[in-house]
Amino acid sequence: MTLRIARIETFLYRAEVKEAVKMSFGSIARRSALLLRVEDAEGAHGWGEVWCNFPPYGADNKQRLLETVIAPAALAASYADPSDAWNSLTARTVRWVNQVGEPGPFAACIAGLDLALWDLTARRAGKPLRALLGGDGVRREIPAYASGLNPDSSAETVARCREAGFRAFKVKVGFGAEADEATVSRLARDLRPGERLMIDANQGWDLPEARRAVRRLGAYGLGWIEEPIPADRPAAEWAELAMLSPVPLAGGENVMGFENFAALIAHGNHGVVQPDTLKWGGVAGAFAVGRRAIAAGRSYCPHWLGGGIGLLAAAQVLAAAGGPGMLEHDVMENPFREALAQPFPRMRDGIFTLPPGPGLGVEPDLGAASGWLVRHMEHRAA
Repeated sequence: MTLRIARIETFLYRAEVKEAVKMSFGSIARRSALLLRVEDAEGAHGWGEVWCNFPPYGADNKQRLLETVIAPAALAASYADPSDAWNSLTARTVRWVNQVGEPGPFAACIAGLDLALWDLTARRAGKPLRALLGGDGVRREIPAYASGLNPDSSAETVARCREAGFRAFKVKVGFGAEADEATVSRLARDLRPGERLMIDANQGWDLPEARRAVRRLGAYGLGWIEEPIPADRPAAEWAELAMLSPVPLAGGENVMGFENFAALIAHGNHGVVQPDTLKWGGVAGAFAVGRRAIAAGRSYCPHWLGGGIGLLAAAQVLAAAGGPGMLEHDVMENPFREALAQPFPRMRDGIFTLPPGPGLGVEPDLGAASGWLVRHMEHRAA
C-alpha cells in the first residue's frame, strides 16, 4: 500500500470550564482541542489529535505550525505506511526544529498527524487499531483510572467517579507538605476494598523536598508517585528517590526520543512508564516504548490529558501492548472528551471497554462541538 495524503483539515476548539485543573506549576483554566482529519487519494479518512493542554493558547501556535509548515510538507510526499510518514516528517523538519528551538510543538503536530494516518490505515483494513498493532487476539477491556483530580475538590470528585464506575484515582500534589498530606490521608482513609490511589506532583519538588515527600506520602500505600522531580533531573536523583520510596515512581510524559526512553527503562527507577502518544512518537513510538517497558517488568500506563480522540488512541495502544498498566482517563470538566469521540465508551467496575469498530472506533460529532470551534483550516494536495 502506498499512502498519499490528499487533504488535511484541522479543527481548533476552546471552551471555558467552571473548575480549572490545578497543577504544581500552573493551571488549565480553559480546555482546548486541536483535531486533524486526514483524507487519502481514495477518499478514506482518519482522525488525530494534537497535544495542547498547556499553556492556555498553545493550540493556536500548533495549528499555525501545521498550516504553514507541516501540512505542506506532508502533502508533498507519499509514504509506505504511517510509521514511514512519521520518520520522514521528523527527518524533514529537523532543521526547522533546530532553527526555532521548539522540538515539542513540532513533535506534537507530527504525532497528531501520525495518529490520523494510523486511524485511516486501520479503517481501510477494516480492523480496530489495536488489532492492526497487535494481531487478532488483543483485548477490548482495559483498566482505567480517574485522573486530573484537584486536591481541594478531590473527595467530591472521587465520589462522583466511583458512581461512574472508576475504582482507581489520581490526585494532584505539590502544594505544600501539610496540604499534600491532608489530601492524601483523607482520600486514602476513605478508599473502599479493591480501590487504588495514586498521586502526581507534576515535577513539583526539588530533591530535598522529594526525599521527604516520597517517604511520608508513600506510607499511605499509594499505587505510585508520579513525577516527584523534573523529568530532566539526573538518573542518580531518580535512583535515590526510587530507593527511598516505599511505592513505585512514575513518569515519562515529558520524555522524548527512543534513546531517552531506553535509558529510562534500563535504569529501572520508574516502575511505571508513561509516554504520551501525542506528545512525542505517535502510535508506533508509544507502542514500542510500552512493549519495551513491559518486557523489562515495568507497568506501561500511557499519559493523556486532553480530548476523546487522544484518549481512544492511548486506549488502543495500551490494549495492543498488553501488560498490567492502566489507562489515564481525565475526569475533570472537558466538553471535548465525549462530543469529539462518539460513541464514547463508559466505565464499569474499573474497566474501559473499547469500541469494536475499525480504527479508533469513534467519530467526532462536529455539530455538537460547533459552538466551541475557534478556527478551521484545510490544505489539499496540489
